[in-house]
Amino acid sequence: MLSLTHYLGLGAVLFSISVFGIFMNRKNLIVMLMAIELMLLAVNMNFVAFSQFMGDLHGQIFVFFILTVAAAESAIGLAILVVLFRNLRSVEVEQLDSLKG
Repeated sequence: MLSLTHYLGLGAVLFSISVFGIFMNRKNLIVMLMAIELMLLAVNMNFVAFSQFMGDLHGQIFVFFILTVAAAESAIGLAILVVLFRNLRSVEVEQLDSLKG
């Protein structure tokens, strides 16, 4: 039987992997967006684990709202990424400084 500690440990591992992914790969914008999404999913798993542990559905309902906002953020981020790739022919973060007016 899995306890709350197992779920929180897995959430902490996923969150740590995403922070490590952001700090180690600051060049590629796609990898940074994926790391941010992984971070949000780790937080969502903690919400669901606490919701299940407490016997309350409010945490699971809150996860649906977070997933909706994350999906909208991903769609907008990828749309901006496509426009940047069309203009710069690259998705490297260092080249975004050339867009300053």
